[in-house]
Amino acid sequence: MTDAAAVLDELRAAWARSDALFAWLRPEALPSRPIPLRHPFVFYLGHLPAFAWNQVARGVLGRPPLEARFDLLFERGIDPPDEAAAPASDAEQWPEISAVLAYRDAVRAQLPALADALADRAPRDALAAGARVLHLVLEHELMHHETLLYMMQALDPALLRRPAEALPLELGPPRARESVEVPPGRATLGTRLSEVPFAWDNELDRLQVHVPGFRLDSVPVTVGEFLAFVDAGGYRDPAWWSPADRAWLRATGRQHPQGWTPAPEGWRVRSLFEDVPLTDAYGWPVYVSYAEATAYARWAGGRLPTEAELHRAAYGEPGGGERPFPWGDDPPAARHGAFDFHAMAPVPVGARPDGASAFGVHELVGNGWEHTATPFGPLPGFRPWARTYPGYSADFFDGRHMVVFGAAWPTATRLLRPSFRNWYRDQYPYVFATFRLVR
Repeated sequence: MTDAAAVLDELRAAWARSDALFAWLRPEALPSRPIPLRHPFVFYLGHLPAFAWNQVARGVLGRPPLEARFDLLFERGIDPPDEAAAPASDAEQWPEISAVLAYRDAVRAQLPALADALADRAPRDALAAGARVLHLVLEHELMHHETLLYMMQALDPALLRRPAEALPLELGPPRARESVEVPPGRATLGTRLSEVPFAWDNELDRLQVHVPGFRLDSVPVTVGEFLAFVDAGGYRDPAWWSPADRAWLRATGRQHPQGWTPAPEGWRVRSLFEDVPLTDAYGWPVYVSYAEATAYARWAGGRLPTEAELHRAAYGEPGGGERPFPWGDDPPAARHGAFDFHAMAPVPVGARPDGASAFGVHELVGNGWEHTATPFGPLPGFRPWARTYPGYSADFFDGRHMVVFGAAWPTATRLLRPSFRNWYRDQYPYVFATFRLVR
């Protein structure tokens, strides 16, 4: 099987997953925009095929537009500096759903036929070599599955259809927290494009750093633990918040994590299709923004780990070596963690002990991206090598976007590679991101 054929098989599977996710939305939900910083769902229905066509056909092969209006309308998402800067959503600007679906199907029908043209260009084009541009399109599709899901979780549940394949929620107590000593040693960040089938520009080049020893919580902070911060007035006490974050709290009126709802019988926590009593969900990892995580860390007398520290805790070995996954060499499987839709909501922290690292740190991959103290920025040797997408990373080297580490329950297996880097804005509260503390 050629490089292109193998990636196209993965891409077809990703398309099927995209279609399944959109099917969870009732038709009247498609124009909805539950998060001001994101476009309506209908945009993403068109964005995924438009991105594929614009990258492969127009960007690499120089083909003419497939449908010029749609190629442009759905070209790129948004990430404005704050909610006030987000453009208004005008339902009248979006085409009929049937037209968007016809465009999607046309892209999917024509894309595989371009594989031979990519192979012809491979000797003189880094994006065509090894069908890298198809890897780029595939991973973009997979990452947007998470975008769709956290948007759905912010939507009125009445606008969702619970699918037959929905897994039952896992509820129960968390694994007991331990303070784990991680000895000093090496952490390898990034990779080299010549050594892997594909890497994003922010993964380049390989950087080895020495990490001093530190003590790290064995599991992330839970919903139940974060409730103590809320009950103690943590959102009202300025001592725990930076000036910018205090301004954010005032502007938004935020007094608790996204998805928490007060009720007469006590707090409820939103999962994808339903609200769960906090007394049942108390063992889940808490999902909050970087701003909220750092406030809790100050209140609890700890700090967030750096990107390099989490790399060391996840992939390091006591003898000085490094492993491809926290648990070792075995391919990722459901027993190792809540990722790749092995769960469809958080699970109690530490519920997958087979995924523990060599140092005994649990779920460094899966169940929630982990906030770090590291601003998102380039590794030494960074270059925006994909000419069709030069702003993928560089647009966010602004000091306001922070590295998150690991994976969440919808994160695809191919994104579990140690070099993969993800990031979110510091005050963005909607994502499946948790944290643990260095104490």
